[in-house]
Amino acid sequence: NEAQIIAILREAEAGAKTADLCRRHGISNSTFYAWKAKFGGMEVSDAKRLKALEDENAKLKRLLADALLDQAALKDLLSPKVVTPAARREAVAILVEAHEMSERRACFVIGAERTSVRYRSRRPDDAGLRERMRVLAGERRRFGYRRLHVLLRREGLVMNRKKTQRLYREEGLSVRKRRGRKKATGTRAPLLTVAVPNARWSVDFVHDQFTHGRRFRVFNVIDDVTKECLAAVVDTSISGRRVARELSTVIARRGKPGLIVSDHGTEFTSNAMLAWTEEVGVSWHFIAPGKPMQNGICEAFNSKMRDELLNETLFHGLDHARAIVADWVADYNAERPHSAVGYQTPAAFAAQLTAMGDRLHATEPFRRSPIAPAAQQRQTQPRTPASAG
Repeated sequence: NEAQIIAILREAEAGAKTADLCRRHGISNSTFYAWKAKFGGMEVSDAKRLKALEDENAKLKRLLADALLDQAALKDLLSPKVVTPAARREAVAILVEAHEMSERRACFVIGAERTSVRYRSRRPDDAGLRERMRVLAGERRRFGYRRLHVLLRREGLVMNRKKTQRLYREEGLSVRKRRGRKKATGTRAPLLTVAVPNARWSVDFVHDQFTHGRRFRVFNVIDDVTKECLAAVVDTSISGRRVARELSTVIARRGKPGLIVSDHGTEFTSNAMLAWTEEVGVSWHFIAPGKPMQNGICEAFNSKMRDELLNETLFHGLDHARAIVADWVADYNAERPHSAVGYQTPAAFAAQLTAMGDRLHATEPFRRSPIAPAAQQRQTQPRTPASAG
């Protein structure tokens, strides 16, 4: 120890020969001179203080080396943010395998609990449920997990919605959102609307083209209360007279609506449509120019048709387009769950409203409208048909 070394050096300073000291204490000449270079002229207290400083310096070097190694190991991780338990388990495995760290050390560096790292899930793999979800997602490519959840419950696969969402995310079935135009924001005073079928219809056009490049149009008629698609007429050209004929056909099958809402398209503002509204006695309301949100229900239907049908299908001709659109409309009314009516189908919701009977009488409006309100009526001059010639 330091005291013994200092004593040996004191004997040499007192006149003892180096060779005799080395022989007596069993050390070599090089060791003696190394002690002399290090502890020469020191007291025992000074030697102990030097030893403490050396130990502390070595400890600091080890800490610095460990910190540098931890920093280099963290740089090798795949992701800088290790937040979820699964990501932490993966990070610990990388540190153990690539940097030969112990599990305890790797958990300390990551900041994870060892119990969380060693945890192994005992959940069932739900292989059949996952397979059925993939099949439904392949058939309904633009459906999210909420509508798939409704379809699975119809088939008897009852489970928690959050489990459906977890499996949907784990299977990588998330629907890619398409970029759309900026939506107008703002509030307007809602109008009380009778919650019965045929209280109000919305009409609008949607466009697409065939594989050979020729364009076609789809004339859509929507019941704003039940969300049913009453008609989807496909043709290359649809005039105002054709619109009047199609509306007459729908009225003969469905009954006359209380109000029809549309934009200022030339088909709807034509003399043929004006004469038809006066003949049939149907109230017609035009939304404000540049405000498609005032006809939001039909616009929403058009966006669903484009997202789920038009953007997903190649149309080879007019007959092919009519058949495909008719099948999609039938599925929309009878099979597709609609979020605005509690994820029921529009046909089921319409049947439910019809069965309610007296409680949904035309003179008994809801306190809060279940459908998107129409825009306020504008003060306009009455129109008259242009004179012939």
